[in-house]
Amino acid sequence: MKSLSKISMALFMLLSSSTSYAQIKHTKTEIVTIYGTCGICEKTIEKAGNLKKVAKVAWNKNTKKASLTYDATKTNPSEILKRIALAGYDSESFLAPEDVYAKLPDCCRYERNPLASKGGMKMTEKPKIKMGNPDHSAHTIVKKDTNQMKAVLDNYFELKDALVQTDAAKASEKSKELATVIKSVKMDQLSMKVHIVCMKVLKSLEEDATVISNSKDIVLQRNRFMNLSKNMYELMKVSKYEQPVYYQNCPMYNDGKGANWLSKENPIKNPYYGSQMLTCGKTVETIK
Repeated sequence: MKSLSKISMALFMLLSSSTSYAQIKHTKTEIVTIYGTCGICEKTIEKAGNLKKVAKVAWNKNTKKASLTYDATKTNPSEILKRIALAGYDSESFLAPEDVYAKLPDCCRYERNPLASKGGMKMTEKPKIKMGNPDHSAHTIVKKDTNQMKAVLDNYFELKDALVQTDAAKASEKSKELATVIKSVKMDQLSMKVHIVCMKVLKSLEEDATVISNSKDIVLQRNRFMNLSKNMYELMKVSKYEQPVYYQNCPMYNDGKGANWLSKENPIKNPYYGSQMLTCGKTVETIK
């Protein structure tokens, strides 16, 4: 029976990994224990752990084993198991928050990881886990997340101010600084929420910032700033800033379709038209 079980597990690992390789680059695969009971658990665990083209989780409810296939340049098992723990499921490395576990359906109330009664690594929404240690033998709490995002946002605001002044040369300079800051972001020092958003928007932010920095055409700069602001808003929503930030809209720009931007000041100073229509627009959301 043990031999049959090993063969079944090997086949499970092979099949689950091969389906992931089709879309995920720089693949690595690890087998870990995740606690659960049923098909509902399976769907929840896999949904929490999966990230398109980045991570694929295949969990077996009978063995409690999960195959984690992931792009090693973008994530690692620590981040995957962290998301799964926040969905309510213990692993050998992370324990689900008790309030989240308590909300699981009755059929999903698995017998908890023994570490749960011994002060194991319990998850909340706040810990920032240093990644890159495959054996998870030491988890380090880091405090650089806020500083990194503040640097990105501060540079964005300086770029916005240059566009308000219709100063293409200054906008180019500030955008170059923004691109440099974006490139320096250490993904392994981000909280889970910020990490996930960064994986979606950081590349696009860098591309837009680079295009603006390489141009002295104010029209082109403003056009790329529109998309840059859209992605920066997504980042702002999950980041903490030292003061309220105002999400503002110009209804005239983009052939009357409108365009948004972020500002530290509530009074409107339009970056898309500058002095031509400096106060055109309104605040549509205050982010605190």
